[in-house]
Amino acid sequence: MEKASQKPLPSHARVNNLRRGARRQARELALKIVYSLRDQDCDINSVLDRFWGNFRFADDVLGEALDETSQRLAPDVLNFAEALARGVHGNLGAIDQVLKDYSTNWTLERMARVDLAILRLAAYELLYCPSVPNSVAINEAIEIGKRFGSQETPSFVNGILDQISRKNPK
Repeated sequence: MEKASQKPLPSHARVNNLRRGARRQARELALKIVYSLRDQDCDINSVLDRFWGNFRFADDVLGEALDETSQRLAPDVLNFAEALARGVHGNLGAIDQVLKDYSTNWTLERMARVDLAILRLAAYELLYCPSVPNSVAINEAIEIGKRFGSQETPSFVNGILDQISRKNPK
């Protein structure tokens, strides 16, 4: 089986052409992929193949990404989700170091797994996606945290991401 080539993050114009709901949906799917990275091998192509081959939208631990189980993903949503997941995977060491630097009194191991996945995804956008405004990356993380995290998740991720944003303005 031939390995898929790494897809770059869609350009600013292309990202902006995605409907707002489509970008959120892509981020939620990317969150699920990033969340699953801890349990899988390091080859991102294998992780993505398994994710798309086995992912079921109904009865999913992290919630439903689509309104109905028979609904198909738009190619732009799939591409954006994969680009985000690949970006996090490819920069995981640097992202984790930044998170360690800004998460006082919290080790990555102590963080809730969903919170860590949200932080990794948003930190990737803050640090490596100049076309995504910092305020958008933080707001999306907060909203996704409200859906998938605990009651404390939104304020927790906001505090860390705000610090990263201030030190890395675009």
